[in-house]
Amino acid sequence: MENLLHKWDCCSSSHQTPLAFKGNQKQIGQAQREVYTHFVSLPLAIYPELKKNIEAFQNSVLGNDDKNPLTFQSTLAEMGIEKSIFVSPKTFHLTVVMLKLENNESVVKAQNILKSLCSNVRQALKDRPVFIRLRGLDCMNGSLDKTRVLYVPVEEVGHEGRLLNACHVIIDAFENAGFAGKDAKSRLKLHATVMNASYRKDKSKKMDTFDAREIHKEFENKDWGTYLIREAHISQRYKYDPNGYFHCCASLPFPHK
Repeated sequence: MENLLHKWDCCSSSHQTPLAFKGNQKQIGQAQREVYTHFVSLPLAIYPELKKNIEAFQNSVLGNDDKNPLTFQSTLAEMGIEKSIFVSPKTFHLTVVMLKLENNESVVKAQNILKSLCSNVRQALKDRPVFIRLRGLDCMNGSLDKTRVLYVPVEEVGHEGRLLNACHVIIDAFENAGFAGKDAKSRLKLHATVMNASYRKDKSKKMDTFDAREIHKEFENKDWGTYLIREAHISQRYKYDPNGYFHCCASLPFPHK
């Protein structure tokens, strides 16, 4: 376990600029069609060892790892796999809820909402650290040969449901403010995406899926490690801080001891 812990307090730091899943594919599709500008994230890219694991996974699949080469029965092109559909290790995270913050006033309101949740989130976590275990691989749409999103399943250490409760507190607050989509809580599925077909740069290929069967066979039992959830961010999409992670508009520290 890496000792990269923040001091716990009840102040959100603002900046200027498988646990549960009840949603169906129709609901997910509706959420994806919304135009979201920000989201609440739980950063995982803060752990160097995990970033190295994600990078090693990418290199293995793409054939860039001479020490541990993978041999697939099909070519990457036939499988619909290319570098652009991999998630950057620098942005590795869990998503709590997508947000629509269309102007500076909305961003300020969202910052204040996150700050106001300090005591409620702390109560949901029972004022104790919460750790997650990342293990294996799974696909979002249930069909490995036509995968849209390939992700690492998330398991809360101890199975108390504290992290899920904390996420529900956050989602409820942003739903009530009108910044989150309807039924966001019922669509919650904490997961760490490693590949997403929608990231494909060459849209002319018209390929909205890829074949993940052989990748899944190779990594279905992989232990990616256990990590402390240190904080929640309001992250801005398509904008990045110097460390490569999504631009942080506000953060809420979680307890660490």
